[in-house]
Amino acid sequence: MEKGKISSLQMAILMYPAIVATIIISVPSITAKYADNDLWLTPILSSFIGFVTVYITYKLHNLYPNKTVIQFSEHIMGRIAGKMVGFFILFFYIQSTGQILRSYSELLVSSFLFKTPISVIMVTMIFLCALVVRGGIEVLGRAAQVFMPAFIVPLFIFFILLSPEYNVKNIFPILGEGIMPPIKGAIVPGGWYAEFFLMTFLLPYLADVKKGKKFGMMTVFAVMMTLVVVNLMVLMILGPTTATWNYPLLTAGRYIGIADFFENMESVAMAIWIVGAFVKISVFFYASAIGTAQWLNLSDYRPVVWPLGILFVEFGFWSIPSSTAFNHFLTTTLPFFGPFIQTIIPLFLLVVAVVRNGKRNGTKAS
Repeated sequence: MEKGKISSLQMAILMYPAIVATIIISVPSITAKYADNDLWLTPILSSFIGFVTVYITYKLHNLYPNKTVIQFSEHIMGRIAGKMVGFFILFFYIQSTGQILRSYSELLVSSFLFKTPISVIMVTMIFLCALVVRGGIEVLGRAAQVFMPAFIVPLFIFFILLSPEYNVKNIFPILGEGIMPPIKGAIVPGGWYAEFFLMTFLLPYLADVKKGKKFGMMTVFAVMMTLVVVNLMVLMILGPTTATWNYPLLTAGRYIGIADFFENMESVAMAIWIVGAFVKISVFFYASAIGTAQWLNLSDYRPVVWPLGILFVEFGFWSIPSSTAFNHFLTTTLPFFGPFIQTIIPLFLLVVAVVRNGKRNGTKAS
């Protein structure tokens, strides 16, 4: 089905923007509503879900080295129950891809392309992602490598240009109301950290699979540090008003003003968002395509790419009736539904697999 191979580093490069791209735009304001000036601590607390998810994913991969969750769930649970689990996971990723596509397009229209129909932006992005996905895992890995500097460098420039406006006093007092506010604020980012389970669709195609766990853990740490820096940056600029802005990183960009030349640099934040969203949608698209083909027992995943692209656009409209409804989903549903699908269910599969393998080994020994 997939003949290509990528390195563990390329997997990390794929996973990093797949997690960071969307979380840095809106989550700082959501976490600030709970954690106030301690919002920079929330990525550290919520990263626990990321580390656990990577560990579970890699352990399942060790038990079933050449299979994704769609395939080994049938071996663990049986054909019918495994198909149901696979369908449940696939539906989650297909719906999530549509939601990511819609949120990307909504932000672009509301901030820059005011007169452009949102459907045009959605179709254009999904068309580009479909071309990359049809090219295979190697094309996807190389595309992420090419775009990685365009994701990291603007973020670094953003941090430097905003430095004259930083007010360190906004950070204090640290833990003024105890540890509970940061813990509550960490619940929302946990939904994003659980997306590291997407590695299950990449690990079977690693050329150096033994390094997969190490690079997965390193990516979780890199995501955590990026979110800490972004949250600190937003907090030192916007202070107590952080929670009132829908997109605080874009708002912070408007504070840049150097020599009457570098001004209103929210376009830099938008560039980060577009590049990251492209990689993220492509990774979700690839996982959905591979998973669908395996669920249908097809020999090639490419025939399902274009039908899935249409389905993503449709889900983008069906699952998000408005930006208000989407924000409600981010704060009330995703923080629990995401880890349930991508951490709790895999943990259950791992426990069942370990128990069954133990019983088989015991039977053989006797």
